Order: sequence, then structure tokens, then C-alpha cells
Amino acid sequence: MHKRLEHEFPQCYTEWGWKYHHVGIPTKVKMADERYLPQFKFFVSGFPDSPFGVEWMRFDKECEMHPLIQTVPHLAFVVEDLEYELANRDLELLIEPNPPMEGVRVAMVVHNNAPIELMEFE
Repeated sequence: MHKRLEHEFPQCYTEWGWKYHHVGIPTKVKMADERYLPQFKFFVSGFPDSPFGVEWMRFDKECEMHPLIQTVPHLAFVVEDLEYELANRDLELLIEPNPPMEGVRVAMVVHNNAPIELMEFE
């Protein structure tokens, strides 16, 4: 296996074609312009205004999301075919594919104890 050098882009970008979408950062601080996602029991904020794709996530006490997602920032990538990526990459599934909103399907995987979100848009 090739060890990536500092100036090289990650394999998910160069070979697999994944595109960076956002970084989700857990917080306990109430943020301006939070939007509540009742099906997941957490608030999101920041993404619409961030030129870097920073999204803050504040979780309700009743939220049943995996503890890793509630405590460790995650990277999110857009993929062309979610099912293909899950079937053909050596990925540990954390959350099954699901539609958090119309027109998008997501799944969460974990790599080296870091959550990674895969997003497929219609």
C-alpha cells in the first residue's frame, strides 16, 4: 500500500472521486440560526453561511445518534453512488443509508475512530 506524502491528496478524492461537502462539529453551545431536525433530535447551524462547509451540531439529551457522532467531528463527502461505495470499499458502517431530507441519502461510516458521512444527491 502506498503511503501518502504530505503534498498528495487523499485516495477518496484522487481515485474514488469523492467530493468534500462539509465538516460537522459537535457542540454544546447554542448557536445563532439553529435549525432543529426532529427526526434526529439535534440542531444544525453554520453551514449556509460558511465558505468552508463548517456545520455545528448540538444534540438533545434524547438523541440516539451513535456517541461517536455526538462527540467527534465528522467529514462529509458527496458520492455518485452510495450503494456502490458501501459495497466496494472497506468501510465499517456506523449508520445505515437513510434520507435525512428529500433528494439526499446519507450513511455514516467510521475510519480510525473518525466518523465519515457519505452523501448521495438526486
